Amino acid sequence: MANIFDYMIWRDIDIKNVEINEIDALILSRLSYFPLDNLNLENETITLKEAYNRYCNTENKGRILQKEDTELFPVLANSIRFGNILLSNYVNKIDNILEKQFSAITIELPDNTIFVSYRGTDNTIVGWKEDFNMSFKDLVPSQVDAVNYLNNIATKYKQNIRVAGHSKGGNLAVYASAFCNKEVNDRIIAIYNNDGPGFQKTVIDTNEYKNTIGRLHTYIPQTSIIGRLLNHKEATTIIKSTQTGIMQHDLYSWQLLGKEFITLEEVTDGSKFIDKTIKGWLENVEPAKREQVIDVVFEILNATDAQTMKELKANWFLNAKTILTSYKNIDNDTKDMIWQTLNALFKIAKNNIFEELPKLPEKSK
Repeated sequence: MANIFDYMIWRDIDIKNVEINEIDALILSRLSYFPLDNLNLENETITLKEAYNRYCNTENKGRILQKEDTELFPVLANSIRFGNILLSNYVNKIDNILEKQFSAITIELPDNTIFVSYRGTDNTIVGWKEDFNMSFKDLVPSQVDAVNYLNNIATKYKQNIRVAGHSKGGNLAVYASAFCNKEVNDRIIAIYNNDGPGFQKTVIDTNEYKNTIGRLHTYIPQTSIIGRLLNHKEATTIIKSTQTGIMQHDLYSWQLLGKEFITLEEVTDGSKFIDKTIKGWLENVEPAKREQVIDVVFEILNATDAQTMKELKANWFLNAKTILTSYKNIDNDTKDMIWQTLNALFKIAKNNIFEELPKLPEKSK
């Protein structure tokens, strides 16, 4: 089966001669995850090929989020198709106080369009905290930054715009496109949401959100979890993945044939079960309680002084002791609240399991 690496072998032709397709959009969505820090992309416009050359000659390589990124980087940089696309306006912000993780890059394409690519969640603990905050907040800081970024880019360039992202980046792409200035929105020709979570109902009921649906392309793998969180109103394309469970969120596992994804008719029973369980939990637990539980969980994680999930895992024995000590020190009312919330989640899951089980045929009399 083919993935985006195979696509780059088969489709390495000048991008000027063909239209941008959904696989190109997926690749450019992933580009925002590349280790682009320390390349001066905040202040300069350079080709992807030059960016890779700088990366190779830079001692501080920046944070590598997935090993496949370092494999795809040279493939794209040395390709006919993407080597000469122009990168600029790179932003990467992490703010522990505001609980914000935001990163984006702008790409100038040969078809005289701008492609804005938003990064999804990285491996920072604050990045994950912001994701969880979406379960009880209508607006998180990275969504504000995404709107401001898109408005700012639109003042620098006059071309039409494509907006995209993977995971939380897909959510940011949709939100920014919906709530940017009207004159900017009018220039957006396509929005690509690759397995990104949805929104609170207060967002999807707005006219601004509804106005994006006709230009919105949403893709999820067959056992999607992240891409089915919260609320969606748009149609989705279901993609075949070689991974299982939540690992299907990895876009390197998404399968394609030619310049199109291999699609399926519906998501798996596992995806339906998890989606129903999480939505049931959100309906049964008040937003204020969700906020309290999430805050306590991340306060406990922050007690370890780990900044990333990798650091948390690297010193797991020591961090586990810190986590247990922190948990012992919280008051009984808060402990009860956590257990009540978890118990509600388990009960909903248990009920859903029985609902999903096939009914046995009635015994003949």
